[in-house]
Amino acid sequence: MADGIEIGFGPLESSGPGPGGSGDLVVFVGEDLALGSAAREIIGASGADLVTRAAASEKFKGRSLSAMSLPAPAGVSADRLVVVGLGSDKDRAKTDWPALGGFTAGKVSGRTARVVLDWPGATVSAREAGEFALGARLRSYTFDRYKTKKKPDAEDKAGTSLTLLLSDHATASGEGEGARTLADSVILARNLVNEPPNVLFPEEFAKRASELDKLGVEIEVLEPARMRELGMGALLAVAQGSVREPRIVIMRWNGGAAGEAPVALIGKGVIFDSGGISIKPGGGMEDMKGDMGGAAAVVGALHALASRKARANVIGAIGIVENMPDGGAYRPSDIITSMSGQTIEVINTDAEGRLVLADVITHVVRSYKPKAMVDLATLTGAIIVALGQDIAGMFSNDDTLAGNIHAAGEATGEKVWRMPLIPAYDKAIDSKFADMKNTGGRHGGAATAASFIKRYVEEVPWAHLDIAGVAMSSNASEINRSWGAGWGVRLLDRLVRDHYEAK
Repeated sequence: MADGIEIGFGPLESSGPGPGGSGDLVVFVGEDLALGSAAREIIGASGADLVTRAAASEKFKGRSLSAMSLPAPAGVSADRLVVVGLGSDKDRAKTDWPALGGFTAGKVSGRTARVVLDWPGATVSAREAGEFALGARLRSYTFDRYKTKKKPDAEDKAGTSLTLLLSDHATASGEGEGARTLADSVILARNLVNEPPNVLFPEEFAKRASELDKLGVEIEVLEPARMRELGMGALLAVAQGSVREPRIVIMRWNGGAAGEAPVALIGKGVIFDSGGISIKPGGGMEDMKGDMGGAAAVVGALHALASRKARANVIGAIGIVENMPDGGAYRPSDIITSMSGQTIEVINTDAEGRLVLADVITHVVRSYKPKAMVDLATLTGAIIVALGQDIAGMFSNDDTLAGNIHAAGEATGEKVWRMPLIPAYDKAIDSKFADMKNTGGRHGGAATAASFIKRYVEEVPWAHLDIAGVAMSSNASEINRSWGAGWGVRLLDRLVRDHYEAK
């Protein structure tokens, strides 16, 4: 279930044999099939000629993220030569380093390999090598904790071992440690999303989140009695149909100046969402174990920030509940009172995540007075209809914050697309009997859900990320073959690093 890979760094001049004098040797070429000077020196003129002839035979064009494998040339201390394509000059100018690392790791999975980070016109930096290593680690993740029988070819399969060869290998080694830490944080989030709900019920989730105290994160866990004292009628209504009690976990990382207002990261943590009385259809309901992807991302982000001792004050807050349909469950037409004092007419008990967020956000705003706030939630199927499963929907009341999140998404590959918030969406959730209703109907469902949350953020700069399409069962990528993606950890870490951390 770990990443199953070991990554080291060595000098580009390292042309000696790998461990045991065997394994793979990875080199890179563009569409012209030209090798870098170091790669050419390692495989020799005869090896370069072999690459050219094999490419013609295999119709290998050197396109971006393509590869061919062939027996290693005579005189090269390797069993196999793996040639990875980088594409055109334009492709190489915008290399996605984590994707390249993930693709390469996939081609040498279970083997020992030296990876020559060298090609014409390139000097691979330590930072780029670190991102390559990050992608390799994330690609190598598997979740097989509950498999009691392994496939015959997997039982004896050794883990992958990569040695990345580049000029600035000493600095790259430090970047590699940073990549390991960030990968561990994403993997923490993936593990949480992948766990079954009978194992990861609210109390257990809170326990796992509380383990961040080992990294210096201050932890506070709110139990139902405290929630009732605070008037959290919205969150408690969602939870009342389950035999599992809810929890709220507050995680505080105090790495910035004393007294400086924190940035708040807030996650929806519906451990299992049956829909409640408005029960979901049976087909696909098993996926609702992942309805806590936002909370998982926040836990992973706090792990990343604390692990690298981020120089920022950050609050992580997650509301953890089950939405179940027993005789005590809340019902359509119920009117509940949120912590803010605003009343809510329940139209659909399957529109529960916004109720959880309403009380958690109110608590964070009142108790911690954040300078900015980002919530992440697998909130609506409507966002999947609108944007598919490769990009998250973003709603915000602040252009600067929205721009910063967009930039962090572009930098990490966890991309967002800003969606509109207009008065018509807010009006759609007005109720005849209460201050608001918990759904505005089918049309514009993601936008009316965001408008509901907006009523609780007061004047704080805020962004809502609807991650229903990207947090679970999302499209496979070069860095993720897991059902649970751990989406959002890298984006949040980058957002804090670039815009809230002391320089």
